Amino acid sequence: MTKAGESLPELWTDSRFKAIDIPDHLPAATIIRLADDRLLFVDGNATRSSGDNGLTWSDPHSIYRGESGQAPLEGIGIPNARGQMLRTREDTLIVVYRDSKVLKWNAETGEPGSDGTGAVWGIRSRDGGKTWGDRQRIFNGICGHPPINMIQTVSGRVVVPIQPMLPNPGRNVIRTYVSDDEGASWLPGNIIDLGGHGNHDGAFEPSIIELKDGRVWMLIRTNLDYLWEAISEDGGRFFHVIRPTVVEASSSPPFLARLASGRIALAWNRLYREGTRTYPSRDSGPLHMADNVSWQREELSLAFSDDEGHSWSKPELVARQKDARLAYPYLFEVEPGRIWLFTGQGKLQLEFLERDLIG
Repeated sequence: MTKAGESLPELWTDSRFKAIDIPDHLPAATIIRLADDRLLFVDGNATRSSGDNGLTWSDPHSIYRGESGQAPLEGIGIPNARGQMLRTREDTLIVVYRDSKVLKWNAETGEPGSDGTGAVWGIRSRDGGKTWGDRQRIFNGICGHPPINMIQTVSGRVVVPIQPMLPNPGRNVIRTYVSDDEGASWLPGNIIDLGGHGNHDGAFEPSIIELKDGRVWMLIRTNLDYLWEAISEDGGRFFHVIRPTVVEASSSPPFLARLASGRIALAWNRLYREGTRTYPSRDSGPLHMADNVSWQREELSLAFSDDEGHSWSKPELVARQKDARLAYPYLFEVEPGRIWLFTGQGKLQLEFLERDLIG
């Protein structure tokens, strides 16, 4: 256990998590498994594939060139910024991404500028990623961060959460978009608004999952010391239950994953370092957030739920690093019970076995 104010080692990882050697850009991408059993991930404005479970990867294969020749998929060094990808049960590949972003923010007023951009687009492939088309703008405005994840429900609906920025006061909100036709068209849901003021305040960077009873469950990054949840009874379009959870968290995004075992895995940054009840707050201000909040990202934790998120196992400390940011986690189950864990900040590349962490 560490005490408040104690120094952390340069980098420590739990011995049950083994480092893996993969391309540096892979933690910034969504991984899917294709019908022919290859792995595929988005690498900027291209995809790369692997036929040997990640030991080697192909050269980049272009997704969209655009009339101007400029790549539309943005990469800014944090996970999923280069595009969220999903393979549907009908074998359609859908990529949802934020186009080139120019976030104009007035430091004096703490309001988004009228000339800010950050639209969200979708594009599809019906042949395993060989060719792409049907490019369309899903959201026109300022999206503060690209989607953290995207799911397809049992009904076939595709659900992706978008993070618009609203003015007066300037803040982040969440709005899901859904598609019932394999990404050919999209419909917006309601706005989830927790207030706040600043380009790092409000409700933002959510992760979603479908529960076994068909509801869609969202965990939300906030500046309120806890993850908040939103619950949809209609397959992910409208969320009418919005409330805090009991999961303490710093101002950092969570990541939810349904494992083959049926368990839900949660990777996140706790409010404080393990064994402590304090952490230095990040300065507030209209440019960032309304209040001082914890940005504890020196430690990354993992927990599991066997009862659909009602309760969680004791948090497992995955890694810690002094004065670092081990954040923006991503989980991919490469085969049942064998899971990859990446972070966009800190660039952890780890593998673990579910059985080693479960009782």
